[in-house]
Amino acid sequence: MEILKEYRPPELRAEEQTELISVIVAAYNIENFIERGVRSVCEQTYRNLEIIVVDDGSVDATGTILDELAERDARIQVIHEENGGLSHARNTGIARARGNYIGFVDGDDWIDPDMYEKLFSALQDKQADLAVCRYRQISRSRTLDESVDRAVLFEGQEALKVYVEEREEFAIQNAAWNKLYRKELLSGNLFPEGQWYEDIVFATEVLARAGRCIYLDIALYNYIIDREDSIMNCRINSRTFTDQIPAYYEKTKLLQNLGREDLALTHDYFFYKRLLLFYWELSRTEDGGGYLLRLTEILERDRKRAEEAFQSPMAAPRDRKKLKLFYRSPDAYCRKLRWDERVVIPCKVRVKRLLGKYK
Repeated sequence: MEILKEYRPPELRAEEQTELISVIVAAYNIENFIERGVRSVCEQTYRNLEIIVVDDGSVDATGTILDELAERDARIQVIHEENGGLSHARNTGIARARGNYIGFVDGDDWIDPDMYEKLFSALQDKQADLAVCRYRQISRSRTLDESVDRAVLFEGQEALKVYVEEREEFAIQNAAWNKLYRKELLSGNLFPEGQWYEDIVFATEVLARAGRCIYLDIALYNYIIDREDSIMNCRINSRTFTDQIPAYYEKTKLLQNLGREDLALTHDYFFYKRLLLFYWELSRTEDGGGYLLRLTEILERDRKRAEEAFQSPMAAPRDRKKLKLFYRSPDAYCRKLRWDERVVIPCKVRVKRLLGKYK
């Protein structure tokens, strides 16, 4: 891993923009957002684009807006399909793509004008297979941008490692849309259709395949985090058990098949830690009883693996204590977290403020 401070991808003149980039935009019932999203792709400083927009069976004005946009920009291809879900829409776009480089944009988000020029230039400059950028989190109340003026060059499985370790200083994560891929990375690597949380397995496979990855620690993608009907804003529900948890198990298998049991254990630590947090969240609701039982069954069934994962070097000692307490008594575990939330954490915050005041 090489830190490149104040790295700037070389600017690309028009005559240097010879490679075709295929940008795949998935859209479903987002009439209030889709024009902004597609226009942000059309206005890229990198002009040699193929813009494939898949209308995934929208029943509002999304399809009409897309057809009007396509009339104004010949680079836009609109594909109208029956509703098949986000994975199906992306797979349709991949099958149609002619470019040697592929990017994804969710239709309710938007991108900065120089996003694909910077990603492509960095990818070419560093002879990488994958380029990744940070993103802004956009909500009704604020915009969060944690950009740092640097780039990071990952070799081999280094990017996969920091992704599995969920290191917040690198916004690689599951998302498909803050990346530019060499098309070869996507060969046979289709999104699982009919499922939510499709990016979990997809991202793991792509990062495992990439021999070199360049990460630009600058926000170029604008991600809406609080649209009410967004999939990602759905709390714990039946899909958590039918799609999300099975995807985490599949991620473990992928890492084990790579011969990276160390990363599989690290992933499982975060996975079971997440299940414990799910349990705590559900315990505070009135209608979470059925899901609480299912979580308990999973954690009891996987007890040996969970205890092994919580012994990995990444596991925090306080998390080991929480897991041990849960297996002793789920009620005692919840009481401990309730005490921490109401008493311990507020006390720590007050002490920290006092120490800061008298420095």
